[in-house]
Amino acid sequence: MKISTDKVKELREQSGASVMACRNALIQAEENLEKALQLLKQQNLVIVEKKKERTTSQGIIEAYVHGGRIGAMVELNCESDFVARTDEFKQLAHNLAMQVAAMYPKFVSIEAVPPGTEVIAQEACLLVQPFIKDLTKTVQDVINETIAKLGENIKVSRFVRFELGEQ
Repeated sequence: MKISTDKVKELREQSGASVMACRNALIQAEENLEKALQLLKQQNLVIVEKKKERTTSQGIIEAYVHGGRIGAMVELNCESDFVARTDEFKQLAHNLAMQVAAMYPKFVSIEAVPPGTEVIAQEACLLVQPFIKDLTKTVQDVINETIAKLGENIKVSRFVRFELGEQ
């Protein structure tokens, strides 16, 4: 089956997947872009699941300051120093620091919430918050996409947020 390069390009822009992955998804979905996008998301979840238990001992700490009044620092870990130095990884860390500054989460994940604490997960837990640059995705969805792209496990270890005048 011949797939147009325009469709491959469009799917690649939407998903961030490789050219071959996009082409194969379009073939499987019989050139239906929505179906192909869903197939790529399912493939990403399989990749993420395989890498979930790998040790993440490398990474970076990213800081973001907004207007001199709000600041955030995020420790983002991956498996190798090589991936930690990639532009995609650095961009993810920067976006997560912006997310922390903007949305003020209290915990990294739902699992980190102490027993008996009543919170609204989408407000208090970073990984389940809507991503500030694309509200149709959660922060975890964006991390999963980066894991699929870079081929390594990625985890947010911790973060801190400061606001001028708050204790």
